[in-house]
Amino acid sequence: MTTATRQRGAAAAVAVLDGLSDIDAANVVRCARTLLRRPLLRVDSHDGDLLPLVFRHRVALQELFSSLLGYRLVVQRKFARLYKSGPGPQVTRGEQSLTPRGYAYLALSMAALIGVGRQVLLSRLVAEVRAAAVEAGIEVSDGLPDRRALTAALRHLVALGVITETEGSVAPWTGEAPSEALITVDTDLLGHLLAGPIGEVETPEELITASACTGMVGGERGIEHAVRRRLVEDPVVLHADLPDAQRVWLQRNHKRESLLLERCFGLVAEVRLEGVAVTDPEEYLTDLGFPGMGTVARVALLSLPELLEQDEEPRADGRIEVSRLRVREVCVNLVESYPSAWSKQATEDVDELVDGVLELLAALSLAVQRDEGTWLISPAAHRWVPDPDASPGRDSADETPEPVVQTPSWSLFDEESK
Repeated sequence: MTTATRQRGAAAAVAVLDGLSDIDAANVVRCARTLLRRPLLRVDSHDGDLLPLVFRHRVALQELFSSLLGYRLVVQRKFARLYKSGPGPQVTRGEQSLTPRGYAYLALSMAALIGVGRQVLLSRLVAEVRAAAVEAGIEVSDGLPDRRALTAALRHLVALGVITETEGSVAPWTGEAPSEALITVDTDLLGHLLAGPIGEVETPEELITASACTGMVGGERGIEHAVRRRLVEDPVVLHADLPDAQRVWLQRNHKRESLLLERCFGLVAEVRLEGVAVTDPEEYLTDLGFPGMGTVARVALLSLPELLEQDEEPRADGRIEVSRLRVREVCVNLVESYPSAWSKQATEDVDELVDGVLELLAALSLAVQRDEGTWLISPAAHRWVPDPDASPGRDSADETPEPVVQTPSWSLFDEESK
């Protein structure tokens, strides 16, 4: 048994890196960042060229994730699977191609794939999915919305590499049945797809809770893993959002954790009185960039100064309470003041623009909805308040000022004329 194995927690992770050469330690950190970004890494997927390097350093990576985060890492020649914890009930981001109906069909598709073997016709797979829906008590139809949702679920499985279109393709169909296609199933990958303990729970609510605690242990080490998972996965962690034991632990260990996150994952932690904001200087682990170039992102950024300037004192957790009406007023003011700066399509419906701004701030953990008409802006939003070099000019029909005529004060020929 190695020294790193005998130690626990952060000390074990540091020992793993200290026991390697500088080049190998840098490669382990690079692989760890890649696995955090892509928990299912395949040869033919994005960053798949790093899979041989992950396989080479699999022992160090398994120790690193186990000791720091309590995550299980499975590494094979064809793929690597990092079993991360679920987001819990307060999810703010998901697969954009899937609607709630699409997620239901995704679960039904995985259930159907378990018993169809390594190859199956698309028509039979669709029939098996509908049979699984009936068995689960889920009402499905043959309407266009359900067809699109099922197609999106199957396309997502294709993107994950779980199923391959050997002949034909998975595409939306307009007739009574889909166009025939031969589907090949990667049963090994299918077995590693789900991370939640499905066999140990009975309700969806129990599954969400259990998935958020995957790999957790009790005691001090459980608290350590829970806090560190929040720091790695969430851009902003406020002390007020943590249970008492986790809050006390983070306040006591925030300096060590800042150094640890930078050493092991290349993340930079900014510690403030209200909590911790974690950023990635390379923006590789940032799945949602901010500020952004789109109209919604720019309006959200420019709205922060006015939303944060309130006459009332902030709440005890540092959050500032604003009404949706106030957010709408700020957005309208920005749109009307600088009409040529925005996309006309994005600003046609102001209410839709406001919804987009609030959804973006919520996804960035910069806003939380308290009730239907009230939002709480995080104190971390001050970090993104823009500091322009000068106030931009408003669009207007003012006349162009007359140019100032400057009289030359010297001549190249002054010396010759004397």
